[in-house]
Amino acid sequence: MTDIEIRQLSKQFGRVRAVEDLTVAIAPGRVTGFLGPNGAGKTTTLRMALGLVRPSAGEVLIGGRPYARLDSPRRTVGAVLEATGFHPGRRGRDHLRILAAVARVPAGRVDEVLDLVGLDPAAAGRRVRGYSLGMRQRLGLAAALLGDPAVLVLDEPANGLDPEGIAWLRALLRRLAAEGRTVLVSSHVLSEVAQTADDVVIINEGRLRYAGPLADLTGALSGNAATSLEAAFLSLTSAN
Repeated sequence: MTDIEIRQLSKQFGRVRAVEDLTVAIAPGRVTGFLGPNGAGKTTTLRMALGLVRPSAGEVLIGGRPYARLDSPRRTVGAVLEATGFHPGRRGRDHLRILAAVARVPAGRVDEVLDLVGLDPAAAGRRVRGYSLGMRQRLGLAAALLGDPAVLVLDEPANGLDPEGIAWLRALLRRLAAEGRTVLVSSHVLSEVAQTADDVVIINEGRLRYAGPLADLTGALSGNAATSLEAAFLSLTSAN
């Protein structure tokens, strides 16, 4: 099993400290919700984990190695950071075929992941310019799953999905975690995190506010899980 370990991670953009001395471990076999207000440093942290942004200090290790030193990065980590990185004139299936060739993934895997994310042959044969945001999210998730990765890093994967799609995504993420994968999901939809996550990591102003089981955070509060998570989140991230 492959974990994610964030060690004393910091990032400075000019005078702005986006992430400050962040240390947390993300365990395999569980869905971890990554939470924080807008501008809290979530996306910057994810981008550092994937080698897209260089830390000012600290490191992120995936299975004990930085992303850049993984033997087969696309087979180890599947990531969705935004649903816009597609050539609009390319068909969905062709987009995945190109990625599969680059990652040396068997071509047959393309149809497997299309089926897994619920893009039927008609949708896969359409050009991406005609996709809704929800369809783009599904295509991005299919791309992330191509290499059958041990780790999934997803930034707002439910954006654009209708209620049925959100319920489908919830079940998929929990199934992937049950298979022993490490699933890290950044989201601002607290009600959905409350129904999906086993653990939560909450940051604010680039600093860690909580990391641990969701049940430990919400168990002592009154109300249902979504209401309790919201109350805890607001308490941890409000200005003092």
